Amino acid sequence: MSDSDAVRPFVVGIIGGGQLARMMHQAAIGLGVRTRLLAEGCDVSAAQVVADVTVGDYTDPATVTAFAAGCDVITFDHEHVPAAILRELEASGKAVRPGPAALVHAQDKVLMRERLSAFGAPCPVFRVVPDEAALVAFGDEQGWPVIAKTSRGGYDGKGVWKLDGPEQAAEPFARLGEGVQVLAEEHVDFARELSALVVRSPSGQAVAYPVSESVQRDGVCVETTTPAPGLTEEQATSAQHLALAIAAELEVVGLLAVELMQRRDGSVVVNELAMRPHNTGHWSIDGAHTSQFENHLRAVLDLPLGDPVARQPWTVMGNVLGGTEEDLPSALLHCFARDRRLRVHLYGKEVKPGRKVGHVTTFGSDLDDVRRRARHAAGYLRGDHDA
Repeated sequence: MSDSDAVRPFVVGIIGGGQLARMMHQAAIGLGVRTRLLAEGCDVSAAQVVADVTVGDYTDPATVTAFAAGCDVITFDHEHVPAAILRELEASGKAVRPGPAALVHAQDKVLMRERLSAFGAPCPVFRVVPDEAALVAFGDEQGWPVIAKTSRGGYDGKGVWKLDGPEQAAEPFARLGEGVQVLAEEHVDFARELSALVVRSPSGQAVAYPVSESVQRDGVCVETTTPAPGLTEEQATSAQHLALAIAAELEVVGLLAVELMQRRDGSVVVNELAMRPHNTGHWSIDGAHTSQFENHLRAVLDLPLGDPVARQPWTVMGNVLGGTEEDLPSALLHCFARDRRLRVHLYGKEVKPGRKVGHVTTFGSDLDDVRRRARHAAGYLRGDHDA
């Protein structure tokens, strides 16, 4: 066999060096898939474990083009790569998954709301407001409080404001970047937040994970429970069908996370979209037959998708947020001695207050016990040794 005929592994280029890329790489190892990384720095989470790393600016067209040249397909750790760069890659024949035509709906909340509303997906009442006066008028019409969001750049609670009255209406406009709009939305009096994760391949095959309940604190996910307790089979199926329909409508390739707010009457509205592996799907690494990370890789390579079904009746994922415990590896001694079935994933990050530095996963048949174990471990790794 000549060198030109030699079998070689798939090469997946991942733009962004955070923990999602790190866990994608972990899933790639078992598949024999090579990963290349375009990272923000040489010591970021994924760069610590991926062998082939380019350190560079993902907003620079030349850097991204040169990086992509050695890859079979490009995918993402985040949604912030400029769409114009990705369109140029596609025009050159490079596979970009998800493509820019889909990804823009995760990058721009205004476009997302307009497209979903036209499609018939349930959304909060919303309006683009060009200035403070327009925001006040929206609040007076809908009733205060209202939610204001920047159209681009916000995540983990950043770029989102709950405004209790007209006197706060200037806040969202204080430091707007070029081309960024302010989106006003009704304040949804929701009972809880749900997450519906689906994976779709270029050939149109799609699978849906069990719907999870997520708990947010200060805009950051702190815990998920899968399946969402108290969700009827009809409600769960409806949420999965909604997420699958959105993925098909937007022609998403890879993982799509549809964050939902469940109103007190049981109905849901779409809150946010993410088009890459998602915090609310971390439970699937240890709790599902096929993790969100493996299925995302299978999808972007157009391989048959794996079974998303949960292995146990209940799975709880707790985020480890930076606290007073800085020596996380040593803290594992207590956590593993206490719970032999505990699963821990640390991201190799420096501990800073409130920063996501890892997650824990527990599973079993008794929900109260599974929750207690996850909360104790996440709390202990945070520094709360009385948790």
